[in-house]
Amino acid sequence: MSLYKKLFKQTAIYGIATVLPRMLSFLLVRLYTDYLPKEEYGEVSIIFSYLIFFNVVLTYGMETAFFRFYNQEDNKKSVISTAMISLLGSTLAFLAVALLFKNQLSSLTEISIDYLIYTIWILVIDTLTVIPFAKLRAESRPIKYAFIKIVNVAINLGLNVFFLAFLPKLAQDSNSIFSSIYLENFQIGYIFVSNVIASLFTLIVLLPDYFKIKWDFDKQLWKKMLHYGFPILIAGIAFAINEHFDKILLEKLGISLSDIGAYSACYKIGMFMVLFRTAYSLGIEPFFFSHAKNENAPQTYAEITKYFVIFGSFMSLGIIVFADVLKLILVPNADYWNAMDVVPMIVIANFFLGIYTNLSVWYKLIDKTKIGAYISLIGAAVTLIINFLLIPIIGFLGSAIATILAYGSMMLISYKLGQKEYPIPYDKQKISFYLLLSVILSCLSFYVPILRETYAFGIVSLLIFAYFVYRNEKALILRILKRN
Repeated sequence: MSLYKKLFKQTAIYGIATVLPRMLSFLLVRLYTDYLPKEEYGEVSIIFSYLIFFNVVLTYGMETAFFRFYNQEDNKKSVISTAMISLLGSTLAFLAVALLFKNQLSSLTEISIDYLIYTIWILVIDTLTVIPFAKLRAESRPIKYAFIKIVNVAINLGLNVFFLAFLPKLAQDSNSIFSSIYLENFQIGYIFVSNVIASLFTLIVLLPDYFKIKWDFDKQLWKKMLHYGFPILIAGIAFAINEHFDKILLEKLGISLSDIGAYSACYKIGMFMVLFRTAYSLGIEPFFFSHAKNENAPQTYAEITKYFVIFGSFMSLGIIVFADVLKLILVPNADYWNAMDVVPMIVIANFFLGIYTNLSVWYKLIDKTKIGAYISLIGAAVTLIINFLLIPIIGFLGSAIATILAYGSMMLISYKLGQKEYPIPYDKQKISFYLLLSVILSCLSFYVPILRETYAFGIVSLLIFAYFVYRNEKALILRILKRN
């Protein structure tokens, strides 16, 4: 059980580093929906979608390549320096080109030139911190990783609260210093100013890593890292399309900024599942690579996947059952509630994506990352096709359906291909049962009005699920309790 204890410990700390910042960012959703009309929140959501999309492009798979070669190469310092120099050079080149052609980019994306410049700087600063953060994870230093992440979001949150909630009131006194820094109708700009300052703090903290390296650029290693990382880049672009491109498409296909704002806000409620998935992914990727040479690795991966499905199924069911409670905390502004029907779909879709993360280990371990790119491209194709077909008919519900179909197809395809290339003895019967039971109970508790009006059915559903887990996993649960 020592392997699982180590995995659980790292996942718990990375979970803190992910969950707490996300929880703080959820407060930003509350802040934005309180102080911004739906139209402006829709605009903010679209800009952040572009931000995430280009963030993937700027890192071009180098983070995952770093993990692979850091564990594979004897000269780890060369891996660190080569990855850092690569991203530094490409990022500075992007900065120069983006600022030079900012007007054309603004016209293409329909983003205000002022907001676009802030977005460029956020992209540049965040990209420069990717390898230092990856280095902390590779060296098993999750506490420092967590601290920096949490402080970053705390600064961002604090500045957002100050600029949106307090500055307008403080600036009412014309003799106050605050009146000189307050710009009327600049709420969206203040959101991005806050992000720039928070990102800059993170870069300053991690900047010593750039001075510690020997600036040894191994060209041959770099080519291998690019070769390994390119399919990851394609997969990353596909993931960005699956997870964030919907807001952009909604605008392009004529959905109002008001509806995009409502969709984006309710989408965030479904993102509670992302907290679990992201924290798990941060801990599991280094774990998979470091234990790949163990004789019993396939069995270990199979057991970890089953435990993930158990916890994930229970968590997704709980989020959906109590979605109407979560909306009162996260999005209390009733103007945004017209998009609540997307919440179960987003929760289940992200659960499918978490399962896919487990199932995708095989192509990373056998250095066939291009297969992951192909699978992701299929998911992106499903996303685009379903969005184009359904958005004109049912609006943002079409985007939610597209997300669940995309991740579901990726999950199934990865499983089928993986069993041929790198067989892992998954407990298919139990995994399928837990997954199906969770989805059925979730849909009944949310989409059947008479059952949704009271939480009695939802609570009973959670008890039913817990009962089946105890009945099927009784031996393991008793063994863990006995150890403790």
